Parts: sequence; structure tokens; C-alpha cells
Amino acid sequence: MTDYAPMIERAFTLEPREQSYVVGNVEGEIPEFIRGTYYLNGPARFARAHFNYRHWLDGDGMICALRFEGGRVRFTNRFVRSTKFVAEEKLGHPVFRAFGTAFKDSGPASEFDRLKRSIMLESPLNVSVYPYRGTLLVLGEQGLPFELDPVTLETRGEFNFGGQLNDVSPFAAHPKLDFDTGEMFNFGVAYSSAAPHLNLYRFGEGGKLLYRKRLPLPYPCSIHDFGLSQSYAVFYLSPYILDMEALARTGRTLMDSLCWEPGRGSLLLIVSRETGEQVTTIPVGNRYCLHLINCFEKDRRLTVDVIEMERPIYDQYQVVPDLFTDVCEGQPVRFVVDVESSELLKTTAIDYRLAPDFPSVSPRQFTKPYRHFWMLGISATGRRGRKFFDQLVHADWDGAAARDIYQAPPAHYLGGEPIFIGHPHDERAGAVICQLFDAERIAGAFAIFDAFDVARGPVALIGLKDPIHLGFHASYDPINL
Repeated sequence: MTDYAPMIERAFTLEPREQSYVVGNVEGEIPEFIRGTYYLNGPARFARAHFNYRHWLDGDGMICALRFEGGRVRFTNRFVRSTKFVAEEKLGHPVFRAFGTAFKDSGPASEFDRLKRSIMLESPLNVSVYPYRGTLLVLGEQGLPFELDPVTLETRGEFNFGGQLNDVSPFAAHPKLDFDTGEMFNFGVAYSSAAPHLNLYRFGEGGKLLYRKRLPLPYPCSIHDFGLSQSYAVFYLSPYILDMEALARTGRTLMDSLCWEPGRGSLLLIVSRETGEQVTTIPVGNRYCLHLINCFEKDRRLTVDVIEMERPIYDQYQVVPDLFTDVCEGQPVRFVVDVESSELLKTTAIDYRLAPDFPSVSPRQFTKPYRHFWMLGISATGRRGRKFFDQLVHADWDGAAARDIYQAPPAHYLGGEPIFIGHPHDERAGAVICQLFDAERIAGAFAIFDAFDVARGPVALIGLKDPIHLGFHASYDPINL
């Protein structure tokens, strides 16, 4: 098997140190309009004592921050002191069931294989990070977020929205924050085989829970993300079925409790944003969707933009560090829907098939008509062998094209959702921040690109004293100064 990601193992065997310092190694010129804080979350450590995790989603969550202020950049990184992290640090060995790593000779009652209240994983809080009402929330695949200090990244504890939710309320890693209304929406899935349902939450501008609706699902499907338009919440239901009983009773990992059943078909579930009630479902074939791009309404039509894959890709997140060995093709797909008639009117695809992921749009255009978005891709898709993200792609729905592509040099890899930062006075100008890891030199940096000309390469490189983990999702707070 050919190795298309030489030395990538160096990114997964790092011993990350918590640090905070003013960056002294900046190449190029940072755009003057970048004044705020960029945050990145991701799994940062894959071994504890003599035990090695095997799945990318198993690592301990670590938050990194770049604070742009007064012509300087301060870098800070800290592990999230989750319940899992604190318990395992104290005992010096793994305690809780992991997403994709089995514990040999351990059953569900073992002290090395605990589930939270015997029904769910204790999250390492390693997926996403969002500024929210003056604080910073970090989230994992399930369970409530934790709250961090936005400046020091010190963990403050579990965030239950003022007691409105409890510690087993299903809560996904991708809340949607509408900056126009101040509202937050999120969801969580109850994976009962007899009565699977989706919980939809709506929080008002002041953080008050306006509703929690329970919507029936046709099957207990894994849902990672959803979309929000001005009138609707939209879910792409893929037939990736979670056997919760197997997870709880047989000691299986969550990864081993998932089964892809494409014969069931995929659906768009459309829900009223105002009431939380189901409006309709629309069949859309039998593909898989991990992340949506954006949703909006125009001329009485709903547009739903997604990254659609041939099949699920969680199995490609293992065995660390040999990832994406047989990753399938995928591409950005646009569905135009008549909600009133429950009719799929048009489907358009952008012909970029190199396993795209981590799509990002301008925050100004969230829930609104838009053209441009950014994502990562894997250039060696379609060739068997380990590989990793090495392309930054700027795509444009006008012409349905992705012609502006940055190809990282050999043995350089990209990480983290590419975050767009717009010029405050020019909607046609902006920058994109993305993580860059040099595996040959074992060096880490954050690269800043001209958002509308990423192919020319970084306009600035923010070099770190020590390399860091390759992250998942990121965000930017322009006002946290």
C-alpha cells in the first residue's frame, strides 16, 4: 500500500505542552482587519500511560487560540478539563469507553470501560468551540458543552444553560448561532431502537430555552450536523444506524455499534424554526452527509447545501496514524426544495470529488443567499494508502466550480476548519485561517490566505514554538479583545 502521507505519524505522537506566548515568528503580512480571537478544537493526545487510542475521535480535547491585538499575535493552548480528562489524569490510565478504541478483556462493568450513567460516552470535548454570550463553549460528539475562560482557556465546568438541561441531555457538537437574532439552535439524538427521536433546542437571545421539541426519526441514525435557514432547521438523515443496546450491554465501541444500511435511503427532514414542529421529509437518494455547508430561502424555495459522501467516513479515522487509507469520494451538493409541495426541484453538484470536508462560509452569509465557501480536501483520494488533508479549496456556486485550490507542499498537511474573516468595510475582501503542519521539520504554523486567491499560497505564516495537534473545528470572535 502506497504511503501518500509520509511522516504524518509525527502529528499524532506529539506530547503537546500547554503554553501562552506572543508569537515572534511571523512571515509575510497579517491583514490589518484581523482583530479578534481565532479558536481551534481537536484531539491532542492519543496515548495515556501504556495505552494507545486507535481512533481520531478518541484523543483528549485541546483548545488553541490566536489572539490578534495591537499588531501582535498571542498563542495559547490548554487541554479541556473534561470529566473524562480529570478522572483519567488522576488515575493515570483510561477510564471511560472511547468512540473507536476497545478495551481488551474488559466488559461494560469494568473500571476501565465506564459509560456515563451506563448509557452514553463521557465526551473528551474534542470537536468544536464557539464564543457564546461572553464565554467560550467546547463541545464533543454528545453531552453538554463545557465552559472555558475566553482569554486564558481555563476550564470553568459543565455548561447546562442555567440548569435548563441536565448532564445526559443529548446535545450535538454543531450548535447554530444566528448573529442577527442572537438565538442558538442545537439538537441531540435519542437512539432508542423502538422509538428513535431527535431533540431540537431553541435558545433565545438571553440564553433562555424557548423550546425543546422531540421529533420522531425513521431509524436511530447518526447525525453530526444540521443546517439553519431563516425559517427552517434542516437535517440530512443518512441510514448510518447506531445500535445503542449493543453499545451499552456488549461492551462494543460506538464505532463498532454503527452500521451503514443504504437500502433504507436518505432524507431531508425539514422543521419549522419558529415552532420546532416537523414540516416535511424529502427523499434524496442513499448517500451520507457528515457536514452541511449552508441553507437559505429565496423566491419561496429552500436551498440546502451539503457535503455528500458515497458512504460514512468514521471508519477512515482509524487506525491512528494511518488514516483515510480507503476514503471514498464526496462532493458539495445543492438541493433546491419546494417545501409546500415537499418536492425536490433541482440538484446541483460542484465537481470536486477529493473527499472534501470541514466546509465554512462567511458568518455574514449564514442563513442567507451566498456564492463562496471554503473546505479541505485530500489530493490522493481514489488511491489506496494512508493520506491526509493537503488541499485548501475555495468553491463558488456561480458556475458550480472549485478552481481556486491551494496544494500544500510534500509532507505538509492541513488541519482545522478554514475560517473566513471578512474585511469590515469590503464584502469582496477577506482572509482564511487554516492550520499547517510540516511533518519533515516537525513544525506547526497557522497560515493566512487571501480568501479569494488561496491558490497563490499563504500571505502570512504564524510559526509556533512547538507543533500542535491537527484540529477539527474552529471559530472566530471579532469582538473578544
